[in-house]
This record gives sequence, C-alpha cells and structure tokens, in this order.
Amino acid sequence: MTDHSETIAQLRDAVKKICDDFPGEYWRAKDRERHYPSEFVQALTDMGLLAALIPEEFGGSGLPLAVGAEILKAIHEFGGNAGACHAQMYTMGTVLRHGNPSQKNQYLPGIASGTLRLQAFGVTEPTAGSDTTNLSTFAARQGDKYVVNGQKVWTSRAEHSDLMLLLARTTPKDQIKKRTEGLSVFLLDMRETIGRGMTIKPIRTMINHSTTEVFFDNMEIPATSLIGEEGQGLRYIMSGMNAERILVASECIGDARWFVKKARDYACERKVFGRPIGQNQGIQFPIARAFGEMEAANLMTERAAQLYDQGKPCGTQANLAKLLASEASWHAADTCMQTFGGFAVAEEYDIERKFRETRLYQIAPISTNLILSYVGEHELGMPRSY
Repeated sequence: MTDHSETIAQLRDAVKKICDDFPGEYWRAKDRERHYPSEFVQALTDMGLLAALIPEEFGGSGLPLAVGAEILKAIHEFGGNAGACHAQMYTMGTVLRHGNPSQKNQYLPGIASGTLRLQAFGVTEPTAGSDTTNLSTFAARQGDKYVVNGQKVWTSRAEHSDLMLLLARTTPKDQIKKRTEGLSVFLLDMRETIGRGMTIKPIRTMINHSTTEVFFDNMEIPATSLIGEEGQGLRYIMSGMNAERILVASECIGDARWFVKKARDYACERKVFGRPIGQNQGIQFPIARAFGEMEAANLMTERAAQLYDQGKPCGTQANLAKLLASEASWHAADTCMQTFGGFAVAEEYDIERKFRETRLYQIAPISTNLILSYVGEHELGMPRSY
C-alpha cells in the first residue's frame, strides 16, 4: 500500500491552521445562535480538504478513505466540528462506486471546486428509524421521471446542501421477495426541488447540527437521478454506511484527543491544597485510562479504514471502530468534565459544548445496541436479535 504519512502530516498542519482561525469563540457563537458554520466549511473547501476523496480527473485529490478520516480526526482534535461537512465524504462513495459516467461528470467537478455541496443524506424515517428496509418513502416511475412522496427525518444539513442522496422505495413491500430489495438510490438536485414538492423543516436539538425533517409531496425528479440499478439501492449505500462509521469514529478519536489534552493540561496547572490535582490518582488514573481507550479505538479505526480502502469486507471492523471510538470519546469527555469540576460547565472553556457534541455518537449514525446486535449475529453467529 502507498505510504501517505507525509501527506497526512501536511494535511494535519493545514487543518490546524484553519482551526486556529476559527477558535472557541467562533464555535460558541454558532452554537448559541444555532447558525451553520459556513465560513469554516468554506475555508476547508478552499483548501481542497473536502474534495480529498474525489478522483483527480474530476478535480479532487484522489486520496483513500484512511486519509479523509485523518482530516476529520484533525478537525475535532484541534477544536472544530466536522459534522457540518463530513457527509460529503461518506456519501461520495455511493456516487463514485455506483454512479454512471454522466452523473460523475455532471456533479463531481462542482463538488470538488466547492460550487456544489453534497451534504444531505435522506435515509431515516420517523416510523422506520434504523429499520431501513421498512422505509416507506416511495418513488414511482412515470415515463422519464420519478414522482416521490414520503418523509425523512434527522436529515442534517439539508438547508445547506445543493444535492441530496435519497433512498426511496421503488417496489411496494408486498411485491418483493427479500426485504433488502425494492429500494433505490437517487442523486437529486435540491435547487430544482425545494418549493416544488420538497419542504424542509428545521429541528432544534441539543447540539448545533443543522438537523431537519424533509417532506416530499409529488416531487418530480428526472429518471436520470437514479444511481445504478433500480431496486439495488440498499446494497449501494451499505458500503457508504461503513465509510460513515469509519469517518465518525475518526471524529470521535479527534474529540478524545482534545478532551485528554484539555484534562491533562488542567490537571498539571490547577493546584488545590498546595499541589497539582493531577498528582492525585483520582484525577490522574481516569485521564490515563481515557488515553488508553482512545489509542485502542484508534487502532481499530485505522484497521477498518485499511480494509475499506483495500475493497475487503469491513462491516464488523467499521462497526466496532464506531462503537469503541464513540465510547472512548464519551469517557474522555466525562473525565475532562470531572477534572475541571465546576469550571467545565462554563461556556468559555468549550468543554460543555464538545461534551454535548460527542454524546451524539452513542446514538448516531447508528446506536450502540444495533452495533452489538450486528456483531453478535454476523461475527459470533448468535441468533438474530431483531
């Protein structure tokens, strides 16, 4: 395999410089006002960081997922949050692997240059939740177009995206032989559909994640929006979901690094009863344990990314990476909170904000229990639990 260590070092330096330009005050203001960090996303775009996975022939860098993961990891390690833009990397795989030449030529150069944003991923529905095979949003073929009706929820960044990767049913559930069949993927141009059958409603949440629900009411999209073969959509997005888990795991590692460093520095500087609090084992040991969990999770994340880039099965590794990394970041966050004591809840230290942000990854993009059930069934051969 190609050694990308020098490239990763250069990219980390680039990310740090950008994050230095967007310090805690910037993120606190965005969080307080629930505003999208457009300036930060634009800075990443201008540096070509969000086009890392796009092939060079379309204007990107043509780098593997493992390198993209390091970019997102660095964003979180240096105090930022990649949730505003990470979807572009994990939705990209579906287009790259299954899109036709016309679709790639039409959209990828614009995405690479930043004139187009692919940030919306329409999968989850209010009644289906994580049971993707039970979704009901329907796309009916009518001549040279599809007419879409239904609803999606927890569709982050829909208000800040030009394109959406949409998973919809194209065959009624009572006409399929396997529950994984009858779903199709579409790449739709939201500039043509908002207000013309598509309605977006923001959902205010615990964190500033630009989350929305999206309604489709006889929304018409050209038949050329279909990616790959009709009815094979679930298979297409599964590899994208593995990429999503790996990338989110990398963000969690970045968060854990931020929390561990923050706690370590404070434990060394803060003196109570005439001695640094880090001298007390009740402070020191939890920080050391958080470091160990972080390092172990990082190894699993790197392994999952390696398998993904080699085109090998990586479902178990991707899921475990997300499980271990999300727990490592959460434990590091809790440890940092405990180390700072009362000061941790003060907005100016940024701990409470990142504490809220990293908690999300226990339940999204897949919950811990679903990962455990996946491993129990597919890796350990136990009976299906759902």
